[in-house]
Amino acid sequence: MARLSQELIDQVRQSVDIADVISQDVQLQRQGKNLVGHCPFHEDNTPSFSVSEQKQFFYCFSCHRSGSVFDFLMELHHLSFPQAVEQVAKLGSVALPTDFQAGAEPKTEQAPDSQQGRLIKLHETTMRLYHHILMNTPAGESARRYLQKRGLTQELIDQFNLGYAPKEEVLKAVLEKEGHDYQLLRRSGLFTEDRSGSLHDRFHDRVMFPLKDGQGRPVAFSGRLLQKNTDAPKYLNSPETPIFNKRRLIFNFDLARKAARENGKLLLFEGYMDVISAYGAGVHNGIASMGTSLTDEQLAMIVKTTNQLNICYDGDAPGQNAIERALKLIEASAVASQLKIRVVQLPTGQDPDEYIQQNGGAKFRDYLKNTEETPTAFRLRYLRQGLNLSNQAELLSYLNAAIGVIAKVGDPVARDLYVQELAREFQVNPQNLQQQLTTQLQKQPAAQPGTAPPVSQWPDNPPAAPKRRSFNGSFTRPAYGQKRRAQAQPAPQAVTLTAAEQQSLALDQTERAERLLLTAVLHDYGTRAQLKAMPDFAFVHDQYQELYQQALNYFTEHDEYDLASFLDYVDDPALKATLTQLDGLNAAAVPPAAIDDCLRIIMQKTPLTQKIAQAKLALQEAKARSDHELITQLTIELIQLYSQQQRLKTEETS
Repeated sequence: MARLSQELIDQVRQSVDIADVISQDVQLQRQGKNLVGHCPFHEDNTPSFSVSEQKQFFYCFSCHRSGSVFDFLMELHHLSFPQAVEQVAKLGSVALPTDFQAGAEPKTEQAPDSQQGRLIKLHETTMRLYHHILMNTPAGESARRYLQKRGLTQELIDQFNLGYAPKEEVLKAVLEKEGHDYQLLRRSGLFTEDRSGSLHDRFHDRVMFPLKDGQGRPVAFSGRLLQKNTDAPKYLNSPETPIFNKRRLIFNFDLARKAARENGKLLLFEGYMDVISAYGAGVHNGIASMGTSLTDEQLAMIVKTTNQLNICYDGDAPGQNAIERALKLIEASAVASQLKIRVVQLPTGQDPDEYIQQNGGAKFRDYLKNTEETPTAFRLRYLRQGLNLSNQAELLSYLNAAIGVIAKVGDPVARDLYVQELAREFQVNPQNLQQQLTTQLQKQPAAQPGTAPPVSQWPDNPPAAPKRRSFNGSFTRPAYGQKRRAQAQPAPQAVTLTAAEQQSLALDQTERAERLLLTAVLHDYGTRAQLKAMPDFAFVHDQYQELYQQALNYFTEHDEYDLASFLDYVDDPALKATLTQLDGLNAAAVPPAAIDDCLRIIMQKTPLTQKIAQAKLALQEAKARSDHELITQLTIELIQLYSQQQRLKTEETS
């Protein structure tokens, strides 16, 4: 079995953004420089889990777990270190040695994993080819004109890697020239196969939209016809393959979820062009499903990213019908109670692309911000479709249906507001509407004790943050090379400290000096060299001495300090937590004089304080035994020690 070099491990870690990996399990939102969320390792009602994109590590301020992307996967998904490296390598498309095995257990999916990587590379080649044909060849001229007419700039075309599949057969020859074998081409979904087994390009004369996974890798395509053809679909998607399942893929999810961390919501559009146009208008959190209704798998992906989804479909009748279908689908899903849903209804007859072209990006952003409505408000308006409300019979029918919708709202204050609005608009007595609402509520089945309310009772306010599941696993890092321990470490239990307990844990002068000095050791070569030249130097507390020794070993393999890399180097979870806490200190602001002060405290003042304490204890024991000779000896020793202590204080003052 091949061992991975430290250089390759670093390459794997740097191939992904830790926030992208963690957000697959934890909903993260921007707070200052970092991202925060509920810790997945313990009950965490107040978000205490922090992720640093800049330094690529996580830290929980409650349970004090911390580490790199590898540590997160190991602890949450019970992986060994090699397995975590292998998983991150797949996400980052980094090739590992062919004879590398992540674990001792048999892995029947080993061959498909290898095939998966080759299929992704094949799609990357295809994406580059179609993009080149669109932008740099006469064959792509008509497609370029179409995209320019739709308001897409070259920057947007490049951002989404749009392309053009020409009328001629070009793809198969290019991929075969690159060495991709026949069986791989068959499995790619990019070709059709005739009775003789010959392969033919699936896409012809279509604008090509790459469909990317959560890591931004192309796994399929959707092609839009340029010329009307009643015998061919307007949009043609790749069939499902080993790397593409349309139920588990959301268009632009790789970019949108990063934007959602900043503004706390995702925007669901009808089509790819809507998403791309919105992106060009500065709305980067737009997504679209794969030409079908939202699936449970897609909704699960959304819930892990944000707790608010805004549905923004076209303003015409088909668009409103599509919104109603989407609401019903979400309402019936398992994640309904975890999502705050809002509807943004565009003006009649306009889609996002048309609105942006007519009004500009700034007005579009304002429109999205200022026209959010609740599902109930949308449905009250949706029920009016096709009705003549000046007709008394149709008005009564509408009001009865509207009361039925309002009855499903769980918040009594919201119900009252909707009733008041109906009464005001149609000039009816609100007490009569309220009485009808009461009758409707009485007809609804009462919830059984201990059960949740029906999912049809839409929350018009943000749902309460769900409690996170407890973590019952253990810190597991099986043997790996010579640094990895074979035995699993038990996971420390989450501890909540009172204010008094936190105050009691305040660092004393010695520990503050140790932390500052160790921080300088990690960031400054001169400080490391200075300490290495002092054979008698040692930190007072064991955890800092252990980190110091591991740092010296770390720098034999690394030229510069990187926190995420060093976190992988350290095994002990407690040391990882200490190391993460050190990161808050500003090493650049530590002058040489401060280093000298730290050394004096650690090497002179602290040992002197310890000697004084030991001498005082010994003196008490000598007095208890009436050992006058020892009393005299210890008294003289204490006087000398106090004299040294006073001299050090004088030096500090000067």
